[in-house]
Amino acid sequence: MSGKIVSIMVTLSLLIAGCGNAQNQQDQQQSGKESAPAKIDFEQVFYDFGDLKQGEQVSFVFEFTNTGGSPLLIKDAAASCGCTVPSFTKDPIAPGEEGGIEVIFDSSGRRGNQYKTVIVQTNTPRKDIRLTIKANVLV
Repeated sequence: MSGKIVSIMVTLSLLIAGCGNAQNQQDQQQSGKESAPAKIDFEQVFYDFGDLKQGEQVSFVFEFTNTGGSPLLIKDAAASCGCTVPSFTKDPIAPGEEGGIEVIFDSSGRRGNQYKTVIVQTNTPRKDIRLTIKANVLV
């Protein structure tokens, strides 16, 4: 007897869950379409500062656009070295809106060709994007 009750409960649970999913799909169809994920498109992902005097501090803003259908979130931006500091907005970027990630490079204690990267983590299907800066530090 208890086996039949368990069987009936499981069947009812699946039926109710199935109806809820059907309602969600119907709601999405009635609202027009399912929203596409966020997508980040950078104007460029590499920047060369050229020759710098040792000790100079320079910055560049990597500009991007959210070309997706959902708000874009920059979760984190981490530099490969303490001499490079990224800054970005924590606010969501709406579809079609633009933003930027500023990268500051401090050439103190550096010499010669320097390549530094910033890994940007987002809520897009392509979760990590690599930005690269280059500088030739003259002593």
